[in-house]
Parts: sequence; structure tokens; C-alpha cells
Amino acid sequence: MSQTDTIAAISTPAGVGGIAVVRLSGPEALSVATKHLVVRLEARKATYCRFDELDDVVAVYYPRGYTGEPTVEISCHGSLYIQQAIIDALVADGARMAEAGEFTMRAFRNGRLNLSQAEAVADLIDASTPAQHRLAVSQLRGGYAARLKELRQQLLDITSLMELELDFSQEDVEFADRTQLRQLLSALNTQLTSLIDTFRIGNALKRGIPVAIIGKPNAGKSSLLNALLGDERAIVSDIPGTTRDTIEETLTIGSLTFRFIDTAGLRHSTDTIEALGIERSLKAVADAQIVLIIHDATTPWQDPGLDLSSKKVIVVFNKSDLPRHSSLNTSHSSLSVSSKTGDGIAALKQAMLAAVEPQAAQDVLLSNARHHAALQQVLQAVTHVSEGLDENLPADLLAVDLRDALYHLGSITGEVVSNDILSNIFSRFCIGK
Repeated sequence: MSQTDTIAAISTPAGVGGIAVVRLSGPEALSVATKHLVVRLEARKATYCRFDELDDVVAVYYPRGYTGEPTVEISCHGSLYIQQAIIDALVADGARMAEAGEFTMRAFRNGRLNLSQAEAVADLIDASTPAQHRLAVSQLRGGYAARLKELRQQLLDITSLMELELDFSQEDVEFADRTQLRQLLSALNTQLTSLIDTFRIGNALKRGIPVAIIGKPNAGKSSLLNALLGDERAIVSDIPGTTRDTIEETLTIGSLTFRFIDTAGLRHSTDTIEALGIERSLKAVADAQIVLIIHDATTPWQDPGLDLSSKKVIVVFNKSDLPRHSSLNTSHSSLSVSSKTGDGIAALKQAMLAAVEPQAAQDVLLSNARHHAALQQVLQAVTHVSEGLDENLPADLLAVDLRDALYHLGSITGEVVSNDILSNIFSRFCIGK
């Protein structure tokens, strides 16, 4: 991606619409645009004019736009013909078609955004719920970026003390108080661990909070999924073992998206296919944040015997429209529903919201898998420094791990990053962004 080219692309979604926006950015953006607008564009002022004899448009010139370069945005009618004709005209006069994510790449290269903020742009475009929007905005301009900046400054402060000692190593001078360093590293370790631990909920908010629906065959798992979705998504039958594989569907409740996984009934089975389905059910439980144990309320309660200590568990006593069995005591949170009549479904949805809303409301959440991996590397390096202090290792060895921590933190914000990583990140963007 050459930084000296002037690039052009349609920045609105593909297809016909009321209007479309063509974006032109680069050193020759203004001169290329005005060849066709035949009007003088004033900076940051919308100008109604004509693009050749093709269409009446509104053009805005930014001396330093989104990309950090001269940028012209042309709003035209949303005809596919008009959009393509404008692009063809701009390319014929010196612009070239932008590559995927090239506008945001330039914004990063020109210091308008750091790398984590650039990635947040894609998340902001993809956001479909209030929670996903809040996550992206936080990463783009809120607490997440501030937290990374704070962590980096703490690392720089510690590294500077170590590097200063190295400059005076021949004089055997120790500038850094080891007790104070331990305290600083301990505080840094705590903050890193706290941020890393938010990835589970942050990633779930981004992709959908995983909810495993488990229980014995014929407890009503598939019926409950259909009732939650308001659609006949899963096959319902009186024959035990009908569901032999996991079925996954998403549903937005309030501001959050939940990813429901209907599983095969938990029982001992000699049927090879059903046994594979049960194995997948157990994996769904392991990956879930919420586990709904569906139990036929007309039969005595029996715990499934799984380790669910790290999960939010809700026992759903199904078939509340039928006579209830007297032995339904459980230590888990529970409520009654009828998948047949819909009674209790609204209460169940509210219970699931209540189970995750406190976590989802945290000011700073980690949601990017690349960032999560990098922060784990930072934590590992910081842990090595702490262990080195306990072993009285010299400053030059401690400095190696501190530089490693700074490197991995810098890979998140873009202070240090390879072209391969940049290409991989921005190739996921759409053309025109």
C-alpha cells in the first residue's frame, strides 16, 4: 500500500440506496475531485455541485481528514451506475482503487489512530447491539485505550530504572530500590491479570454469550430453545435421543446477544452417533458461561453430576403446565417454565440478563483475541522479572524481560508491529474503510 497514491472507493454498503458516499484520499485528492466538480471546495464545508454531467452531488473537502491526508467525500445518488461512473472517472484522472482497510491503515500510519483504535473501527462497524457498540467505543476512545497507555507508562518507568543502572554498571551503582520495584511489579501484575480476566466476558459480548442447554433426553431442551427463539428451529419428538448434535442459534435480549447451544440429551448410550453428540454436549458445557439445566418438572430432580462450579447455572423446571413432582429440590437457582404455553420464558430471559449484566457493565473489557494473546505475553514477561528480582539476578537480565514486555504491549497499540500483522488486520476491513 503506497502512501503517496491518491486512493478512491465507495464507502457506503454495496448496493442501491438513497445516497452513496465516494471517498477520495491522498495528496492529489482535491485536484482530482475538482476536475469533475468544476467548483472551488472550501475546507470542511459541504458544497452542492454537479459531478460532470452525471449527477448532482454534495462534496466536502477535509485538508486533514480521517486518514490524516487531504480527503474529499462525494455524496451522490445511490444508483449502481452513478457510483461506478464516479469511481471510474476519479481513477482515470490519477486516483487508484483503495485496498481493503486502506483508509484506516493510512489513519494509523499518519498517527490519527493507534493500532488498537484502528481495530476498534471494524468492531464499531460490525456492532449490532448496544453492548457491542459500547465495547468498540471504549476501545476506540475510552477507558481501554487509557488503560493500555497507563500500563505502558508503568513499564517504561520500571525499564528506565533498569536501563539507567546498565549505563553505570561499571560503577556498581544501584538506582532502583528492589523493594520498590517489587511493589511496582506486583501492582502491574495485578492490573494485567485483572484486564486479561475480562476477556472471557468481553469476547462473549462481541461474539454472543454462550449458553449451553443441557438435560436428560425428553426434558424439553429443544422445545425450550424454540420457545426462546419464537421459532420452530429444533426438531421436537417424544422419541429419546432425537437431538444427536449441537444446534446453535443467537438471540438478542435487552442489550446483549446470547448464543444458545441445544445439546444432545445426557445419558449413557451405546449408539455411536448419539455418544458423539453427548461428547459435543460436554464440550458445549465447558465453553459456556451460562448453563441451563432443563428438567422435566413431572419427575424427581436429579443433578447431572457435572462440575459446573465456574458457570452460572439456572435450573429450568419445564412443563409447568402439568402437575409438578414433589421432589424438586436443588441448590442451584431455579425457575419454572412451560415451553408449550410460553409461561416463564420472559422470566428466564431476565434471569440470563441478570447473570451477566454486572460483568458486562465493567468500564474496561478486553474483547480482541490478538490483544489477549499479547497481554498474556506481557504478563509472562513481568512475572519473569519478579522472579528474577527474588533470585537477585543482575539488571541486564531483568531488562531483557522488561523490553520483551514493552514489545508485546507495543504490538497492541502499534508502536512495534510487523507489516505481516498489519496486512492481516486491515485485510479484514471492507473496501472503503
